[in-house]
Amino acid sequence: MAAPDKSRKTAIVTGSANGIGAHTIRTYYAQGFNVVVADLPSSQSAAESLIASLGDSDRALYHPTNVTSWFDMQSLFRKTRARFGKVDVVVANAGMMESQDFFSFDEDEHGELKESPDASRVIDVNLKGTMNTLRLAMHAMSRNPLDDTGTRGSIVLIASTSSYFGRTSVASYVSSKHGVLGLFRASQLPSTRLQIRVNVVAPFFTPTYITGSYAQEWLKRGLPANTVEGVADAIVETSLEAGRGGAGVMIVGSIVREVETRRTALVPEWLGEDISKIMTEGGKFFEDIGGYPLPKPRE
Repeated sequence: MAAPDKSRKTAIVTGSANGIGAHTIRTYYAQGFNVVVADLPSSQSAAESLIASLGDSDRALYHPTNVTSWFDMQSLFRKTRARFGKVDVVVANAGMMESQDFFSFDEDEHGELKESPDASRVIDVNLKGTMNTLRLAMHAMSRNPLDDTGTRGSIVLIASTSSYFGRTSVASYVSSKHGVLGLFRASQLPSTRLQIRVNVVAPFFTPTYITGSYAQEWLKRGLPANTVEGVADAIVETSLEAGRGGAGVMIVGSIVREVETRRTALVPEWLGEDISKIMTEGGKFFEDIGGYPLPKPRE
């Protein structure tokens, strides 16, 4: 294996052995990046096939990664830096959907309601895993020199239109994706201070493994659908757009639209001018004092 070209930029994409993540890897590779496929050990065969299909395996790395494991994630970033020098772009793509109905009230032999381990797994992967990815990415990028756009790196969190809407009753998925949106918003002050861009991409229905049980019926009805290639293109474009930070990009079929700026502009109409003014002043207060003062742990 030849020594990698460390002058190239490097992108890590979690959950990238298949689906949207795999196409995102292909797109970064086509843009000249070194690429890191971070996915579960069970995805090794798919990850290796993906890397073999790229052409120059010296520009690609597979790292077996469970995003809920801090040890795995530390290793991912450590080995990426050792191989390629630094981390320029990170896409927190790994995610899952529940397989059991949160609102099915299964009882044990004593007539007591059973806990839902499925719900915990979804929250762990979709939210905790994204938090792990964001924190380690910001830490790694904080060491980078400023690039020609005046930033140290770019992070994209993958949310969903379920981050904005939630009437489908898939409670664990919807809750976790609302959490990803909250994480994105909470990251803006520290990421701006560190000169790191953090954006969020929220795809609508996309035919993947997660949507396989109803995809055919959806398409029969003529409802709009994304393509994995289209979502991957939007992710890469969002991450590379010079100066873009704090953007929320929604992808609905052929429509790609930035929605966070629109949401902010509509807050006075939504909440009323009086509440909106108070909320704005409160936000400015925390900015002026350097952030939210954290309480001491309870004894």
